[in-house]
Amino acid sequence: MKQNEKWLQWAVELQSLAQAGLYYGKDRFDLERYERFREIAAEMISYKTEIPLDKVKDLFCNETGYQTPKLDTRAAIFRNDKILLVQENNGTWSLPGGWVDVDCSVGENTVKEVKEEAGLDVRADLVIAIQDRDKHNLPVYPYKVTKVFMLCSLLGGSFQENIETRGSGYFSLEELPKLAEEKNTKEQIALCFEAYHAKEWVTQFE
Repeated sequence: MKQNEKWLQWAVELQSLAQAGLYYGKDRFDLERYERFREIAAEMISYKTEIPLDKVKDLFCNETGYQTPKLDTRAAIFRNDKILLVQENNGTWSLPGGWVDVDCSVGENTVKEVKEEAGLDVRADLVIAIQDRDKHNLPVYPYKVTKVFMLCSLLGGSFQENIETRGSGYFSLEELPKLAEEKNTKEQIALCFEAYHAKEWVTQFE
């Protein structure tokens, strides 16, 4: 993490300690203190980022138990040596994907997100990479995210209008549109191309 983002590292650590204390603590006075520590962490994030405090609390302070990373899946689907991207409502493009629902496995969630965002039926075949988002994507989030990129086979379907995306298309690595880089970078998409062309692929993790 860059030095000028050290405050975020402290806020994340403070939130994590407070959350564990709220889950494992027994003394009501200690619980009050842990709750205040958690509020301070959220206030730090809101103050430095100008994100409304309520939204920060919803994203940053809505879990119980030991703090663990959120899971995000991204599907790599190819046709004629081009990769499928969906257009976000803000005009940028990304691999179809999203947060893993609590009642889904990684593979199930990948298939579900592709259906919702691209209208396609796919089979999740191979884990391309498991990445710590902080090492690959900006901006830095106030919570840890583990990204799972899946190579998928296209079974059928066609794009359907939905509330999350405006359209879809297939692109070569040389003609990528403006990417939603908080979700996927050119380097991450290039990794998907490498996996697609490889005879034998070893899952990357970092």
